[in-house]
This record gives sequence, structure tokens and C-alpha cells, in this order.
Amino acid sequence: MTADPEDHRNPYVARERILRTAYELFSRRGIRAVGVDEVIERSSVAKATLYRHFRTKNDLVIAFLERRQQVWTRDMVRDESERRGSTPDEQLLAMFDVLDEWIHSDDFDRCTFINVLLEMGPDHPVSRAAIDCLEELRGIVKERAEKAGLHRTEEFALSWHILMKGSIIAAYEGDGEAARRAKIMAADLIEQHRTPDGPERVPAGSKAGGS
Repeated sequence: MTADPEDHRNPYVARERILRTAYELFSRRGIRAVGVDEVIERSSVAKATLYRHFRTKNDLVIAFLERRQQVWTRDMVRDESERRGSTPDEQLLAMFDVLDEWIHSDDFDRCTFINVLLEMGPDHPVSRAAIDCLEELRGIVKERAEKAGLHRTEEFALSWHILMKGSIIAAYEGDGEAARRAKIMAADLIEQHRTPDGPERVPAGSKAGGS
């Protein structure tokens, strides 16, 4: 493809085209399987244009993760579940309704943040960005748990996130009912955290990894 001659005069347009192309390729095929040259060709920009906006592939991947955070975590999971529930409890459980619809849509592509961690390893620079994205989701859950008056909200958010991640992986394995099964367990989890006494705590010193 021929590079767009408007690249210099429309830097925002060129950057957005690169990012949209990278978003589609990375979310569908992963990070390692997609090279910069393919992004350049598919987005119809000059190589110099891409490197003017993204100095390295890592920079491009981090920008992709930031876009994914907005599209998936905030616009879809957070905002849509908030619209569907009138109370914090309902908004928490609605997260699994949103996941269920996503799982059954043409846009289902597993969890990008988990994929990055598995592909790149936890010590890679882009993995740190993926972990930060996952921590934001747990923060949303924790905030809703606090508004619902639940106890041990940090533990609650970690357990809740396990149910969310597990339902996504199970769905990718072929369990189309995974999010609905997880929602039932999530309702039980809410009840367990309504009182100060509840499920056994994780031993002191244990670390919760991001996914």
C-alpha cells in the first residue's frame, strides 16, 4: 500500500489510523505475532510516520493497552454494568451479564491483558501496563463493594476478579455458560462478605498476581 501523503499535515489522523490498525491486529492475534511492518502496511502510513508517533513497538503496544482499557474496562464492563443496575450489588452482578453478552458476540477475543502477561511474561515493560489495567478493574469492583457495605473489600475484589478471569478463560475453552455460572458464584460471594466474619482469609504474605 502507498503511504498517505497527508501524514505530515494530519498527524492526529495518521496516529489514529495506526492505533486502530494495531488495536485490531493485536487484539485478534496477540503481540508477538504482529510486526511493526504489518501495522505500517495495513494502516497505509510511511514507516517514518509510525515511528514519529510511536518510537518503539513497546510504545505502540502500551498505547493499544490504554485504548483497550477505555473500550473494554471502562466503556463496556464499568459503564454498561452501571447502567444496568440501580444498586451497587446489582451493578456488580451486571458485570457478568455484560461479560456473557461479550462472550457470545463476534467481538469476543479473550482478555487482552491476560494474553499480554502470558505472551510477554510478568517482567516485560508492557506487562506492567497490563497489570495496571487489571488493577483498575479490581479498583472498580472494590469501590462498588464498599458502596454496598460489604466487608473485607480488598479480598472481595481479588476473589471477584478470579471469577471474571475464570469465566473468560472457560468461555474460550468452549463453555458458553461460563459467565452465567460465575454470576451464581458471585452472588454467593457477595453474601459471604456482608458480615465481618466470612470465608477464610488468604495466609499473610501471599501475593495476588494480576491477570
